[in-house]
Amino acid sequence: MSKETLEIIQGLAQAAANAYDGAHMENYSHDGKARKVGLMREEGIPLLDKRCIDGFKVKFYGDSMIINYQSDVMMKDLKENGFENEITRTINEVKKFLQKEYKAITGKSVSLTAKGEPQVIVQTTSNVRTFVQAYQHYKIGGLQIDEIQSPSEDTTRDITKKFLEFAKAKRPQNEFIKSGDNQK
Repeated sequence: MSKETLEIIQGLAQAAANAYDGAHMENYSHDGKARKVGLMREEGIPLLDKRCIDGFKVKFYGDSMIINYQSDVMMKDLKENGFENEITRTINEVKKFLQKEYKAITGKSVSLTAKGEPQVIVQTTSNVRTFVQAYQHYKIGGLQIDEIQSPSEDTTRDITKKFLEFAKAKRPQNEFIKSGDNQK
């Protein structure tokens, strides 16, 4: 992995870490700056209002990143038109936040290009409450991933090979089950 690739991944990971719960208010932020991610939990005052539980996390693989979003939603919200569009909008707000925060941290910009459509999964907890999980894959611009090399050499030790050969020994004499009887 190149140094530039590592710096990009570390910058995006730090940008995601700066979106902790409470970072949207100046008095809860570590540096005194308010950060609006676009999540529902940022609405209202945390001590006085009913809290909405939602959040996101990021995962990296190859030259791509996944933004996972989860939230508790009321059953009545699911019946409204545009529910999936609202979830997609929230994921896009998170993407914009990550890009903006990455630029603030590193001084460089990063491009995140969506790969396919976002996947939205809704599951019921009770008759009133449900939760939604959604994710979107993004290609990270500027990452240089090394090609996969040829398979490595077989480094199995001789003692392991002998053990495996011994394990292929004949069947015991007192076994009366034919070899194909247990399979259906």
